[in-house]
Amino acid sequence: MTNRRDFLKQIAAAGVAASIPSTLFSQGKPSSPMIWANLLHLSYNMWEDHVPPQYRDENYACTTCKEARAWAHPYQPFLTFDEAIWNILLNDMVGAGMNMVVIDLGDAVVYDSHPEIAVKNAWSPGKLRSELKKIRALGLEPIPKLNFATTHDAWMGEYSRMVSSQKYYDVCRDLIKEVIELFDHPRLFHLGMDEETAAHQVNMQMMMVRQKDLWWHDFYFFVDEVEKGGARPWVWSDYAWEHPDLFFQKMPKSVLQSNWYYGDTFDPAKMNDLTKIYTGLYEELEKRGYDQVPTGSAHSNNVNMEATVDYCMKTINSPRLLGFMTAPWRPTLAPCLEYHKETIAQIGRSIKKYS
Repeated sequence: MTNRRDFLKQIAAAGVAASIPSTLFSQGKPSSPMIWANLLHLSYNMWEDHVPPQYRDENYACTTCKEARAWAHPYQPFLTFDEAIWNILLNDMVGAGMNMVVIDLGDAVVYDSHPEIAVKNAWSPGKLRSELKKIRALGLEPIPKLNFATTHDAWMGEYSRMVSSQKYYDVCRDLIKEVIELFDHPRLFHLGMDEETAAHQVNMQMMMVRQKDLWWHDFYFFVDEVEKGGARPWVWSDYAWEHPDLFFQKMPKSVLQSNWYYGDTFDPAKMNDLTKIYTGLYEELEKRGYDQVPTGSAHSNNVNMEATVDYCMKTINSPRLLGFMTAPWRPTLAPCLEYHKETIAQIGRSIKKYS
């Protein structure tokens, strides 16, 4: 069972299907080698919408990896990132045989369209372009990630409190367009969209949850903006845990799916009802014909990533299994280096096993 997330409260799936543009259901699938990806954070501002007084210090940094737990790490008004660690991890990824880095950008870039979002010491667009060039030279494919789920959009600053307004749509459109251009029109764009529930926002100063047709309206907006730029939308799939009927009724096949599960067993006899739902979604997505990049992690234990690969290799047919991603859920900081290295080593063992 995952330790990263609190249990989700059960809420009734409701609402009727909105009319969905037929173009959203087009099946666009890249032809490429299997994806072996790592999620790295340039920005780590996703979990809280405020800074507790004890953390209002630019010199604050995690002193141990345990203190960098994703669910406890507060919003910071400055860049929580170590470029030396970033470079070590990129080289370790290459050594492990990985071929993709998904970069959570958030407020770590001084966007030309909305520089007001950037935290102190954020990268300039030129700096980001230079790093992307370096990444490609290493043989890694850089993919952008902006999480627009209201539980994880602290990086948007004041706009995180304008959700579903015209101003909000304008800002999101600008950011997606600019990021696509910065990344030279990547083939994929990760939109996040996970854990948008009240249960995940109990410690926030403002709770904001879209649901029913409004959630889908905004989701289709993000999908459309990504597709306008020639990229394929990519999302976390956990909406389906709570709303399976709506999910499979309304989720376009054009959207790449990353279900995630961080537990230490895939044995149904050792799972509770919730963890059976988590792991069962891999099979259900396969039955329904969705392309997948299953996601594991060393976040909770040291066996999940390899077990995820073994399980999904048997469960998902190869045409729809586009690859795998590991999600460390730690900032790119020196105290977390050994954890990051172990995360890469775990997926590296799977790469050797299945290459």
